[in-house]
Amino acid sequence: MTPMQVAEHAEPLHLGQGRIAVLFLHGFNSSPHTLREWAQLMADAGYRVALPRLPGHGTSWRELEATRWQDWYACAERELLALLEESDQVFVVGHSMGGTLALRLAAHYRDRLAGLVLVNPALLLYPFQRIVPPASRVMASLPSRAHDIARPGVPRHGYDRTPLAPAVSMFRMFSDVRASLDLVYCPTLIFRSATDHVVPGRSTDYLLAHLSSTDITVQELPRSYHVATLDYDQELIFGRTLDFIAAHSH
Repeated sequence: MTPMQVAEHAEPLHLGQGRIAVLFLHGFNSSPHTLREWAQLMADAGYRVALPRLPGHGTSWRELEATRWQDWYACAERELLALLEESDQVFVVGHSMGGTLALRLAAHYRDRLAGLVLVNPALLLYPFQRIVPPASRVMASLPSRAHDIARPGVPRHGYDRTPLAPAVSMFRMFSDVRASLDLVYCPTLIFRSATDHVVPGRSTDYLLAHLSSTDITVQELPRSYHVATLDYDQELIFGRTLDFIAAHSH
């Protein structure tokens, strides 16, 4: 596959005409593939759904190498503003780095979001990930951890390499978002995998300690790794999300 050619699994998804909308944001080094089944389920339930392909994803890691967190956030923000224009209520769903983007949107549009649903949101690093900034000065990429799924036989479409310059940019976004968590007031549902080799569990602990929302629910995922939306607890995530959005819709 040549750069700029979007893989079929990575195509964006825009479905539904409901007055309640759900924006889905995938993670770093990932693609809409990880959230597609979830988004389709929400559309089938009557919601308007937007699942964009974030810049640099679903093509080649070389294309991702040229992007930074501001590019991904600008894409997410455009999608949100379009949904706010077309819908009565908007919920934002994010996995991993997509959860970080969702939190930034919630801080900047705090009076306009109906709620957040986050799966293993990324705000902190494992110690081994601290090698990335110095490594980025001498190499372009490292082997990827985009395939962290416990369930066997699941198609794993993340890049095999992680470009380091955009990863360093993502870490800077983590700092930016950590500083604004007190501006997030909307109802929040958080899913946390018991075993996650990409995002440490203390990332969710940090989030819980700093959000201003008084309506926060944490659902543990005992059988899933980082990409829980494709893992053993997938149905639990889907069902709890439907319940959460129904409970906070009007």
